[in-house]
Amino acid sequence: MSESLFWALLLVHLAATWYMVGLIWFVQMVHYPLLAWVGESASVAYQREHMRRTTWVVLPPMVVEAFSALILVLNGPLGWANWMGVVGVGLLGVTWGSTFLIQVPCHEKLAQGFQWEMHAKLVKTNWIRTLGWSVRGLLALGMVWA
Repeated sequence: MSESLFWALLLVHLAATWYMVGLIWFVQMVHYPLLAWVGESASVAYQREHMRRTTWVVLPPMVVEAFSALILVLNGPLGWANWMGVVGVGLLGVTWGSTFLIQVPCHEKLAQGFQWEMHAKLVKTNWIRTLGWSVRGLLALGMVWA
């Protein structure tokens, strides 16, 4: 991979990762806690619409982040930046795993009707993704300066 292509890909990766960092902190601190304020009568419709709309906001940057991370690790220069990239890919596994194995099932259950226990589980377990993406953001910055 040429040096200019490497840097372009690294900057795309940095942008996608920090987009997700900002988004996940918004979700953790604002969006998920506010789900409890929707009200039980509107919760099913709200949750279904939330799931439909959220996909378009999160899936494209998640895919860009994942592909750019893999390409950088497989084709980037060796050394400290590559080590950070490998750890970052591992954290992608954690955040994606948490998303599809924990948060998506929580949303699916909430789409059947609001449940306080399920809402609490959603907020609590989302810290896995919040911390994972936050560390990924720091690693991506470290790769730029390495």
